[in-house]
Amino acid sequence: MAKHEIAKAYNHHEVEDKWYEYWMKNGYFYAKVNPEKKPYTIVMPPPNITGVLTLGHVLNNTIQDIYIRWKRMQGYEACWIPGTDHAGIATQNVVEKALAKEGLRREDLGREKFLERVWKWKEEYGSTIIKQLKKLGVSCDWKRERFTMDEGLSNAVKEVFIRLYEKGLIYRGKYIVNWCPRCHTALADDEVEYKEQTGKLWYIKYPIENSDEFITVATTRPETMLGDTAVAVNPKDDRYKHLIGKFAILPLVGRRLPIIADEIVDIEFGTGAVKVTPAHDPNDYLLATKHNLEFVVAMDTYAKMNENVPEKYRGLDRYEARKEVVKDLESQGYLVKVEDYTHAVGRCYRCDTVIEPYLSDQWFVRMKPLAEKALQVVLDGKIKFYPERWIKVYEHWMRNVRDWCISRQIWWGHRIPVYYCDNCGEIMVEREEPKTCKKCGSTKIRQDEDVLDTWFSSWLWPFSTLNWPKDNPDLRYFYPTDLLVTGPDIIFFWVARMIMAGLEFMGEIPFKEVYFTSIIRDEFGRKMSKSLGNSPDPLDVINEYGADALRFTIVYLAPLGQDILFSTKKCEIGRNFANKIWNAGRFLIMNSEGIEINDELKFEYLDLADRWILNELNKTIIELNRALETYRINDATRTIYDFLWHDFCDWYLEIIKERIYSPESEEEKSAVLTRAIYVFETALKLLHPFMPFITEELWQNIRERKDGESIMIQPFPSPDEKWIDETISKNMKFIQDVIVAIRSIRGEMNIPHTKLCDVIINVHDDDKKTLIDEYIQYLRRLAKVQNVTIGSNLKKPKFSASAVISGNEIFVPLEGLIDLEVERKRFEKEIKRYETMLANTEKKLNDPNFISRAPADIIEREKQKYENFKLTLEKLRQNYAYLVE
Repeated sequence: MAKHEIAKAYNHHEVEDKWYEYWMKNGYFYAKVNPEKKPYTIVMPPPNITGVLTLGHVLNNTIQDIYIRWKRMQGYEACWIPGTDHAGIATQNVVEKALAKEGLRREDLGREKFLERVWKWKEEYGSTIIKQLKKLGVSCDWKRERFTMDEGLSNAVKEVFIRLYEKGLIYRGKYIVNWCPRCHTALADDEVEYKEQTGKLWYIKYPIENSDEFITVATTRPETMLGDTAVAVNPKDDRYKHLIGKFAILPLVGRRLPIIADEIVDIEFGTGAVKVTPAHDPNDYLLATKHNLEFVVAMDTYAKMNENVPEKYRGLDRYEARKEVVKDLESQGYLVKVEDYTHAVGRCYRCDTVIEPYLSDQWFVRMKPLAEKALQVVLDGKIKFYPERWIKVYEHWMRNVRDWCISRQIWWGHRIPVYYCDNCGEIMVEREEPKTCKKCGSTKIRQDEDVLDTWFSSWLWPFSTLNWPKDNPDLRYFYPTDLLVTGPDIIFFWVARMIMAGLEFMGEIPFKEVYFTSIIRDEFGRKMSKSLGNSPDPLDVINEYGADALRFTIVYLAPLGQDILFSTKKCEIGRNFANKIWNAGRFLIMNSEGIEINDELKFEYLDLADRWILNELNKTIIELNRALETYRINDATRTIYDFLWHDFCDWYLEIIKERIYSPESEEEKSAVLTRAIYVFETALKLLHPFMPFITEELWQNIRERKDGESIMIQPFPSPDEKWIDETISKNMKFIQDVIVAIRSIRGEMNIPHTKLCDVIINVHDDDKKTLIDEYIQYLRRLAKVQNVTIGSNLKKPKFSASAVISGNEIFVPLEGLIDLEVERKRFEKEIKRYETMLANTEKKLNDPNFISRAPADIIEREKQKYENFKLTLEKLRQNYAYLVE
């Protein structure tokens, strides 16, 4: 658009898609090996293909985009690799639900046909979140987009499995796993979410063999007693020492249970005696291994009682069986008592089903040998965490790491590259499917049915996306990556494992810095969820406010390591800011029409305001860079916000208007506008990583540009410290304080906007007197002042309002400006109103009933009201005094 045609109001609908297409067309997002530049690499945490854009994605990807745009402008070869995760269990669940609507199960289709359906679903819906991310303005290298099940990444997964197996770090064994009866698969420990639940604690007595004695145990899951194979007590527990080595008889079943002693038993819990169910409890499994106990699996994979329990319970769901077992225990006299009991119950992180500890054959990775180096690089500072407090959490987990169950009993995912010979039982771990058995030559070969945990592909992401295991220029140039931005909830799922994988397979850390994002809550501090109706759709927010407004607001509200209290209405912060800078740009564009913008004049015709804005600009550049370097992202947003909104728009543009409208010469006007445009352009570059669309639109329009030019490939501003001068800052601050004081008096005393006031200033410093004399036009223009009298011992006129700035008195005579009698009555009325409100609030705060019954936040609010009323009343009385002298 031509300069004079720039729209009166900013319309993000007309801007955002236009510039995103322009950036894509010109290839600005694409990175290549460039020996002339330093690389800067980020890998996007791959969103699930089942996902849609959430505010969490907005925050995470906005932060990544800020850093990639900043580094690109700083001259780095900035490479941001996007991609998606196949999300094994989640995706299979989605497709199975779709099949169920057709009256089908995956078993009806068979594995091959079912996987065809999943791939078809992936092609139709799997890129939804990527399309949505583009609406946010993310500048990823889309030519490098990867999927965790594409051919290259699948080969990487296979290679890693085989290498770890050959090193003895992958093994198969019977083990207690977290089993989801709904998803019908094992879950890793960190895929189980524990939630407080109120249940029951049942006390059951077991008869001692050949005795009238009983031993009483307590359990929260009485149905599992059908799989008991021992009773355990602490060897130091005097109550049971005489029973150690004897046998109890399992009620309802009749099985003989050895009574064993082990220090793992907590004397204080329940009765101090515990039932041991090795196939259905992880601690009992360890006990059974140690004491060579029998393993009795009492349930099948659907959590129904199996053939190993008495016939009457077979086929019952675990909760139905619980009712029957409790009823029978009671009727047969074995139930001693029942207590309410609150405890943490593990649930599947995907479907929220209560998990069942279950003994089964699974594949595992030995984690301790991998964890040692991965812990050390963080403790040594080779990988830095922001905020640092997550180091302690990471360390605790790494020192207590357990082997990782990597097999999943589903069909969608990377199938385990293990093959079995049905003829001789030989196990083969191969890169390609073997045609014959290596041991016996049989052709009866079948592949393991299980697939690998989704995280087994994700932990390779920083180097598999760069075509590892092939040695190639991209891998050598862009690895290790520089920054990982992720949520702290996956510090174990993903961050720790990526560090292990990077060190194991690349011999180097996978990234240098990790930024852990905040949790986004609603304005009342509640976690956002669909059920509460407090989780807005980001696309709706973008449609209403614009991508820039959402981006800016969400990081503006995000202090490092603290929760974000978000509401859609808060996006007015970003939208109002966009409107403010749009109006500033429009003012400059319209006023520069027909004027020569001459860069040779940008530092000519300098006055205090000019030197001050150059001073503030360069301080802003330093502070913004420093904030980004230390991941104080919201400080960076506030720095550029304060500069553009307050320093540039509210002060500088207002001051220079007189020199634009009534210049002493055309050359001075050119210098003033050239300088203002230079400052504005520089500020747009500083703002670009945060608000890419509006900055591009304004930058393109502020001067004539050639096709193919863009703000996003301009050099990021560097400070010129010759302009930083604290004397200039102090002098301008004094002038600003005087103007603000006069403006406050005008507002408080109801002086009409159209009337000019006189001002008397008692100055006790010659430098300050000279300063006001020299820049008296600032007061006249910005505080609507007509006459200014400056002295060192001037008396306060009658009926004058006053203020004190740095020990210097300011008087504004009120006679002739306002109707004194009308204003007296107005103040008297206001004083009376505030006296009443103050008294009522004081009465409430002195009421013991209110203090004892009201919630703490209500009491705090009343205290705040009391203080505000008190301060306002003092000010009203002070201003009233000016009118009754």
